[in-house]
Amino acid sequence: MTITRRRILAATAAAPLAAPWIGGTARAQAKQLKISHQFPGGTVDSGDFRDQLCRRFAADLAKKTNGALTAEVYPNSSLVKTVAQYSAIRRGALDMTLYPLNYAGGEVSEYNIGFMPGVVSSYDQGYAWKKAEIGKRLNAVMAEKGAVLVTWLWQAGGSASRDAKPILAPEDVKGKKVRGGSREMDLMLKGAGASVVSMPSNELYAAMQTGTMDVCMTTSTSFISFRLEEIAKSLTTARKKSFFFVFEPLLMSKSIFDSLPKDQQTAIMDIGAEMEKFALEKAKADDEEVAKVYEKRGIKTYAMEQAEVDKWKAVAKDTCWKEYAAKSASNAELLKLSQEVPAA
Repeated sequence: MTITRRRILAATAAAPLAAPWIGGTARAQAKQLKISHQFPGGTVDSGDFRDQLCRRFAADLAKKTNGALTAEVYPNSSLVKTVAQYSAIRRGALDMTLYPLNYAGGEVSEYNIGFMPGVVSSYDQGYAWKKAEIGKRLNAVMAEKGAVLVTWLWQAGGSASRDAKPILAPEDVKGKKVRGGSREMDLMLKGAGASVVSMPSNELYAAMQTGTMDVCMTTSTSFISFRLEEIAKSLTTARKKSFFFVFEPLLMSKSIFDSLPKDQQTAIMDIGAEMEKFALEKAKADDEEVAKVYEKRGIKTYAMEQAEVDKWKAVAKDTCWKEYAAKSASNAELLKLSQEVPAA
């Protein structure tokens, strides 16, 4: 064998060994974020739209950063327990979460404004917070408390009952065991004469099945995703009006966000803003879809009128609004700013 041929064979044999080393170096330079949420998993095109949003965000992030920054989605609270997700991003132990903000109300009382009955009366009003003073103040509070607001997401809510009598006005909950979904909702429900039960939305099915609760109040999407049509006997939807809207933003750990290069930070915020159109369209679609799902099971559905919404708001003002504002000057400021955003 000639010297030249030996050199060619040696080089060929060495090439496969070199490639993994080069690839490994490239992979080591890339970073993967972990996105956690409590909702059922699916795909980018099917299932709970909140999971879809996270998966779309991850796909767009990988594309926009040419693979330098990717994300893995962990549904069903499979990575971090439901309520603990906010404290995890605050500590930098979790990168991102799509999270009902009021779940962190025990740590940051200001956050209870995100599930305050009567404060938001339409999607237009909720999304108008983003550019209003209240949006600036919320972002400032989050920065102080270790979070970055990446995507604004609002959802309207309704109620499902274990009996055929719908929940339309405050008097309908008197004497019933009701899950409101937030501290502020619970205060209002107590004011209306209900006995309140508390749990995250991924525990609703078992609670309604066993009779731990008679009435569940949650978002249209959760009524579908958690299959409550298998147990409920009546449903009040948000198709026309609702007395509560839930703020469920996509959040990121500020310490993780701050550690990234500027171009990756920009990519995250740009994609987050782009997701808001998808979120709004899907939330509105589910307000209609939930009625179809339940009616298909023979469950009668109802829609609220403005007079009924006004009754709930009156109870809220006398209960949870007062308690929230009295807790701190910061809370009082947020409540005041929320009322400066006109209802649509």
